[in-house]
Amino acid sequence: MSTSHGPALPPGLLTQLSQVSLPSLLGRGLPLVTWSADGSLHPMLCSYLELLAVDARTIRLAIGAQSRSARNLEERAVGTLLMIEPEGTIYIKCRATGSPLRLGRLARFSLTVEDVLEDSPEAAEGHVRIVSGITYGPPPSLDDAWAMAVLAALRAD
Repeated sequence: MSTSHGPALPPGLLTQLSQVSLPSLLGRGLPLVTWSADGSLHPMLCSYLELLAVDARTIRLAIGAQSRSARNLEERAVGTLLMIEPEGTIYIKCRATGSPLRLGRLARFSLTVEDVLEDSPEAAEGHVRIVSGITYGPPPSLDDAWAMAVLAALRAD
């Protein structure tokens, strides 16, 4: 059963997506689902490195400018970010606003939070739980040129 938190990130999610603890979140993946031109859903896997919550209603996303996900966001402006963790699953439904900021090979989108849904295990599910979020390795170094370019894109005015 999903619980809606409304059109804003709750304080804990705002902190988690604000990059204040970015080094501890490197190596964790978050699916982002966009809507393709043919009406199908298009998933991509992004990381905490590529996301920055600037306030409770706004998330910046920096991804490859030539990617299908970038094209989908630019053309249809909708996406859902999934945070899959043992504590539960969060769905952040967003709408891209304005034109993306293009910085070299990256496109930075401003996503407005429209709804935050939280799924937590119910008692009827017994002891069945998600035991791990999505992880990848090795995690990028924040000194890597690509990581620095992504961080610069997220922070650019």
